[in-house]
This record gives sequence, C-alpha cells and structure tokens, in this order.
Amino acid sequence: MKIFTQHPASVGENYLQHMGTSLSFALPLLGACLACLVHAVLPFMFEKTGSRIITRLHDRMVTHRDRRAGHQTQAPQTMQ
Repeated sequence: MKIFTQHPASVGENYLQHMGTSLSFALPLLGACLACLVHAVLPFMFEKTGSRIITRLHDRMVTHRDRRAGHQTQAPQTMQ
C-alpha cells in the first residue's frame, strides 16, 4: 500500500528501515520524557538529561535526514 511506503521512500528508506529509524528516536524520547517527569517532582535529579537527549536526537536527525545516496542536509543556522 502506497500510504505505508510513500513517506519512507521520500527520505531514502523502505518501510522497515523507516520504522527502525523512527523507533530509534521514539525510545530515547520516552526516556527523556520519563526523566523530565521525575525532574518535575525531584528537581535535583536528571537536571540536564531531557535536554541532552533532545539535543543529541536533533543533531542526529538534521545530519542524517535523507538516506538517499549523495544527498547531504546542512544543519540550519541557529540565531545568536
């Protein structure tokens, strides 16, 4: 079915590759979420865990956005 393959193909992946990549983001995000929930109640715990995970995942996503051969994505410039 095209609805399951159209988006993965647009980033150079098949369905299973895209599922794996998506899960490799979802699981760390779940960990970040749990760390932030604990931090909300116990502010001395996990002080930088959530933001560190988000930063790492963002950098990974921007750097490896498209798997198609030869396609390179530049990281967006941040405002100073």
